[in-house]
Amino acid sequence: MKSEKRVHFACEQSLKNIPISRILPLRRITPGTQKTQKYRRIEASIREVGVIEPLVVHPQKDSKGESYMLLDGHMRLDILKHSGETTIDCLVAFDDEPFTYNHKVNRLSVIQEHFMLMKAAKSGVSEEAIAAALNVNVAKIREKKNLLVGICSEAVQLLRGKPANAGTFRQLRKAKPMRQIEMSELMCASSNFSEGYMKCLIAATPQHQLIESEQSKAIDGLSHSDMARMEREMESISKDFKQIEESYGKNVLNLVIVVGYLRKLLDNARIVRYLAGNYPELLTEFQKTVESKSLTES
Repeated sequence: MKSEKRVHFACEQSLKNIPISRILPLRRITPGTQKTQKYRRIEASIREVGVIEPLVVHPQKDSKGESYMLLDGHMRLDILKHSGETTIDCLVAFDDEPFTYNHKVNRLSVIQEHFMLMKAAKSGVSEEAIAAALNVNVAKIREKKNLLVGICSEAVQLLRGKPANAGTFRQLRKAKPMRQIEMSELMCASSNFSEGYMKCLIAATPQHQLIESEQSKAIDGLSHSDMARMEREMESISKDFKQIEESYGKNVLNLVIVVGYLRKLLDNARIVRYLAGNYPELLTEFQKTVESKSLTES
């Protein structure tokens, strides 16, 4: 019987309290970095809540005794040094690979941030406390809490986890639910979630699919005739998109089957020799098709 493969821990299973003087950073935090919004937010969070995510270190042996190389948490370490802390709880890693920890960070989307704020507010955390921890004003917190007001649930599900911003949802709110769903699908298909793209979609939206007045879709530099032409073009593009979407899965499946069949043919040396001698152009195209990465990934 084959032995079961075990997943090994990357770090020790308990935190270790380490003197800050024994932690060796891999890079220096410059005065310019200390003025950035990200640095100030982390500083405010540590001041109001404490260190949520522990530093990751790797033990080093040197002539002065045991020290630790800092793999992740350079800003947190710098903030703690300036605040007068002498020790910090750390995760001790078994490997000295610093790239992994930063590479695997999942950034919060604005929708995820909204739900986290709503959960915190429901748990009794005041808007003032949240604003202080994030180093923003209370008005910004209220704007984040009202992010999905007027957005239908289907559009929220489509955009959940996508890199849309608050301006995108302000524009999306101008359309009726069915049009919101259509625009969300177009954003996902084009991988474009910017506010500028949303303004173009709103401008190309027929008036009866909008909630607000005609001025809600007005864009500087575009006349009413330009917007009417955009509406017609967008309607045509939407129809073409839906037709392609319906046949895309079937076409890709057929192509994958064809590629598999061609790969088996080209594994036969006699067939390859025959094609090379009689139909070299076909052999070239077959080889290009078989080597196509996009079809293999699909």
